[in-house]
Amino acid sequence: MIYKLFFVLPLAVFIFISSIFYFGLSNQDREQLPSAFLEEQSPELKLEVIAGKSLPTSQDLMLPNIKIVNFWASWCGPCRAEHKNLERLSDMGYTLIGVNYKDEPRQALSFLKELGDPYKKVGSDRSGRTGIDWGIYGIPETFLIDAKGTIIMRHAGPLTDSVVERKVLPYLKESR
Repeated sequence: MIYKLFFVLPLAVFIFISSIFYFGLSNQDREQLPSAFLEEQSPELKLEVIAGKSLPTSQDLMLPNIKIVNFWASWCGPCRAEHKNLERLSDMGYTLIGVNYKDEPRQALSFLKELGDPYKKVGSDRSGRTGIDWGIYGIPETFLIDAKGTIIMRHAGPLTDSVVERKVLPYLKESR
């Protein structure tokens, strides 16, 4: 009898722990990282000029329609992966503002020359201070800003086809 307990008890513990991990990892909201700024006024854009590019300012965030603010870097693999979707959004007529995060401006220009430039305006955050002010966790991160300068959506990670279709486009279409 006691021998059966030695076999059954570890199996029961394993099944219990596995269930906890399964249900915890299958949570549909796992990609939702908290943002202290959601439904708040967007922080200032304190950026440096990248040669040949128009510098975005905080006033740009107050212009009509939704703006897409994207934090990216040339050294970021996921930024490269999401780039085609940024170009797609730009081709659809949406305003993209790029924040080149902790990167060399020369590298940023090379990245945009190679992959295309979807941004209406782009500036450099070499120190990372603007990223801290915006509360980013890492890059890429994308924010949707309404006509009042309020953050209405935040996505941490690359904008995949799926994310654009089910998360970004509904906000953008609603605003038109």
